[in-house]
Amino acid sequence: MLIVPACIMKYYILDLSPYNSMVKYLVDQGHTVFIISWKNPTAEDRDLSMADYRRLGIRAALRVVEETVPDRKVHAVGYCLGGILLTTVAAAMARDGEDRLASITLFTTQLDFTEPGELSAFIDESQVAYLEDLMWDQGYLDGKQFAGAFQLLRSNDLIWSKMVREYLLSERQGMSDLMAWNADVTRSPYKMHSEVLRGLFLKNDLAEGRHRVEGRPVVISDIRAPMFAVATTKDHVAPWQSCYKINVLTDTDVTFLLTNGGHNAGVVSQPGHKHRRYQVATKIEGDRYIDPETWQAQVPVREGSWWPEWQAWLAERSTGMAAPPPMGAPERGFPALGDAPGSYVMQQ
Repeated sequence: MLIVPACIMKYYILDLSPYNSMVKYLVDQGHTVFIISWKNPTAEDRDLSMADYRRLGIRAALRVVEETVPDRKVHAVGYCLGGILLTTVAAAMARDGEDRLASITLFTTQLDFTEPGELSAFIDESQVAYLEDLMWDQGYLDGKQFAGAFQLLRSNDLIWSKMVREYLLSERQGMSDLMAWNADVTRSPYKMHSEVLRGLFLKNDLAEGRHRVEGRPVVISDIRAPMFAVATTKDHVAPWQSCYKINVLTDTDVTFLLTNGGHNAGVVSQPGHKHRRYQVATKIEGDRYIDPETWQAQVPVREGSWWPEWQAWLAERSTGMAAPPPMGAPERGFPALGDAPGSYVMQQ
């Protein structure tokens, strides 16, 4: 498996603590897990583009996986913006006849931005122009500027109630592992962020077949690997109805899963997590379309974590148990560099 986190987040959200680590859970189930740790860009990285993130990030990581575990297809997993980047790579591979992916899983990933939800209040032509001016001066968009917009999307929970509790009532909330991760902010380089906002969000180029990879357009409907899409009911960043449009954009089998929780807490939803429930159904290629509201009304609710459901889906599409590979592949030029969480997460 290769997991592609969003490049505006540090990957260890999926490896926080032993009890809620998705990486540990998958390894314990017998999967060999690789996960990208993105560099936190500085002003010197201002000209890094989406193409660079594809080539130096996802493509390079796929090469390492295939050298370390040869003769195996890869289960590719993308989270939020990482899911968008992964989809562009998968569509380009499908266009070029590269049959290297066993499956594709997307966590809280919007691919069609015609109905982006509350985030549209912050992103229009004038706001993008303002952000581009800001990023031109800085060379990047700072993580604190990201955080401010996301907090406004949930202002009752993340701003006002917190101010009442801490400022008026002098009640300091204890720090959790997820809160500590959320405070470990990252940046986004000028060029890449501008491309995402203009090309994907404002123009909807990927969903409408205009997004170019290596000089030629890619279309999501070229993808033939089975897909598993996870969305959350309280997601203010990627509304689940928007994520559900994967059923319109693809011609392959899609298993769509809707779980309770938010953009991050709904994903970090380990077995044993209290009050978790989900709905899941598969659309086979050729099935008639069901709108999201009808889907939600018809599909039964299941209690518990969605992780075992996904793991069983992955296992059905895997080659069976085998001896785990060694750490790294030094004979192929990929020596082990050190223990997790690696060096990039230490960069400020």
